[in-house]
Amino acid sequence: MWGGRFAVGPAKIMEEINASIDFDRKLAAQDIAGSLAHVAMLAQQGVVEAADAEAIARGLNEVKGEIEAGTFTFSRALEDIHMNVESRLAEIVGPAAGRLHTARSRNDQVAVDFRLWVRDTIDALLLQVEGLQRALALRARDCAGMVMPGFTHLQSAQPVTFGHHLLAYVEMLGRDAGRFRDARVRLNECPLGAAALAGTSFPIDRAATATALGFDRPTANSLDSVADRDFALEALAAAAISATHLSRFAEEIVLWTTPQFGFVRLSDAFSTGSSIMPQKRNPDAAELVRGKTGRVVGALIGLLTVMKGLPLAYSKDMQEDKEGVFDALETLSLCLAAMTGMVEDLTPNPERMKAAAGSGYATATDLADWLVRTLKMPFREAHHVTGRIVALASERGAALESLTLADLQSVEKQITAEAFGVLGVERSVESRTSYGGTAPANVRAQAEAWLTRLGG
Repeated sequence: MWGGRFAVGPAKIMEEINASIDFDRKLAAQDIAGSLAHVAMLAQQGVVEAADAEAIARGLNEVKGEIEAGTFTFSRALEDIHMNVESRLAEIVGPAAGRLHTARSRNDQVAVDFRLWVRDTIDALLLQVEGLQRALALRARDCAGMVMPGFTHLQSAQPVTFGHHLLAYVEMLGRDAGRFRDARVRLNECPLGAAALAGTSFPIDRAATATALGFDRPTANSLDSVADRDFALEALAAAAISATHLSRFAEEIVLWTTPQFGFVRLSDAFSTGSSIMPQKRNPDAAELVRGKTGRVVGALIGLLTVMKGLPLAYSKDMQEDKEGVFDALETLSLCLAAMTGMVEDLTPNPERMKAAAGSGYATATDLADWLVRTLKMPFREAHHVTGRIVALASERGAALESLTLADLQSVEKQITAEAFGVLGVERSVESRTSYGGTAPANVRAQAEAWLTRLGG
């Protein structure tokens, strides 16, 4: 490759550490798309003769076909996807292939390839995120009135509905989608034509190549064009946050499927067994989603660490950008698919949820609110009175609704039998009608709104 300057080839260990073709072959389609746009522009600008440009374009499409058919031979000696494609192109079209690299460098070439790959992947991830949102919203609509315990500190807090709980993840995923869309807007500038770092003296039309590749505009600074990996970092940051959301949901599925909770059941399609304990049903899909989050977060930290000390412009350290991004975004895609499958597969147990919702004095806040509304008691005083009533119930091992009116009046004599009307879990959730609250009517409306927004 470097015969003009180097007299001998690289040491074996140098080839081992330097070659990237084992992973950057993923950029083949983007690399060829960038080259087709580049050579078309060179011909348009009169930098390359039309006949040579046509031959190069035909050759590139032939290389693309070979790669898609699986008949292309990748060579580690040629280091990367760019040189592999160019070498094969030369075999097909001859010396004209050497004109393709006019007015560009591998620095701007890999930058545009990588941006195209990340952009394509973001588009695919957005469809998956919306698919999971749709599955959750459909479930939420169906389970809008299904009462379950809401937790803080993993302690029973107040009754909510299963639909309301699921919609919380729809909101999280909505923010994830927003972050990916924002990242896509910022990455959609074309670095092609920045060349090695300083631009080029050839009369190129960078706006033409940007338009041909679907970018909004060319990047404005040639140094930044080849040195920037913000687009990859932003995609990884969005992916890490999204994977964290999936991990939280996966953890809840793991808890809910235990005999101790018993809130939901996953079918055999999303469960595995034990090699020694025949009774086991393990929620391994959820556990793997939870575990794979570490890979996505780790990729973000890894790339931040690579970039943190690099002077402008390009350094070979930046070859370490791609493997982590490839793995992280593909891992997130797999996790989104698995989570969507689990949401569609799970069977809730409304009786078990309702029973759990009534435990732990979860309607104590409803009683305190009743004291404020009906007896005009300051909330802090109502909180204190309710706490004493809960303590009385706890001493007797009884639920709040099992106490007698005399029991309640022994703590606060103004309490009337009307107070018992707020102690049921259904009444509790129905009363939470504030915007964003868990009242079944709210949940149905929010689910329908999301389904309308998602187009399904």
